[in-house]
Amino acid sequence: MDIDVLGTLAVRHKGVSITPTAPKPRQVLALLALRAGQVVAVGALSEELWGSKPPRSSRATLQTYILQLRELITAALENGPGDDAGKRCQAKDVLLTVPGGYLLKGGDGTSDVREFERLAGSGYRAMDAEDYPQAARLLREALELWTGPALADVHTGPHLQTEVKRLEESRLCALDQRVEADLRLGRHRELLAELTVLVNRYPTHESLCGQYMLALYRSGRRGEALDAYQRLRATLVRTLGLEPSPALAKLQRSILMSGPDTLTARPTTGVSVAPVG
Repeated sequence: MDIDVLGTLAVRHKGVSITPTAPKPRQVLALLALRAGQVVAVGALSEELWGSKPPRSSRATLQTYILQLRELITAALENGPGDDAGKRCQAKDVLLTVPGGYLLKGGDGTSDVREFERLAGSGYRAMDAEDYPQAARLLREALELWTGPALADVHTGPHLQTEVKRLEESRLCALDQRVEADLRLGRHRELLAELTVLVNRYPTHESLCGQYMLALYRSGRRGEALDAYQRLRATLVRTLGLEPSPALAKLQRSILMSGPDTLTARPTTGVSVAPVG
């Protein structure tokens, strides 16, 4: 089973797509695929599809969706490559009914989420070892697996929304560390266009703002770096009633008082913010 969710949903068995076109069966498959190899409770699937007030027919309707998925799996088993043993495999052996729920077997297929996590993890270890070229390469490869927002073409209920949020946080963390690695390698000017987009997309993200300020200052644009800090501060105060963190305020003071060669770091990822006085 090959599973792609970092963009549009694509699930293939033996190279043949088993991704349905109808919205609700796609939701069911998406949740099963994200939790491949794990039991997904009937209650969780019902809540995903209909929220806290499912219709009386919800269990029967869910069974219909499972049947539709098994029909797609059957077609993949019949039309895909494989030996005689593979041909004898049935859809119910791939999408199992188990006590309390359903389980989709991932087998030894590919998963873009699993590959992303592997590459990102290796990139973080390279960062810890101060191997910035390796870290930048690995994290860039991890981020290239994303072709758009996670499950971009799937309607998401409460369970998928949680999964999407988790994946997007992981993506943002990897992005933050890849930018940090590039800054450590002196790629300030190359980063400016990308960081300009990012700070507008995430206007309260202090780490990205700090990276942007540092890239601007090292590119000889001191005034713009200070303006970026003031924009972030105004946004935090207006929307959250918070001041920038001490780490970011320290970077601002360093830009005011120091030469560019002395600014070699930026605020750590995930710095906290303090309430306005």
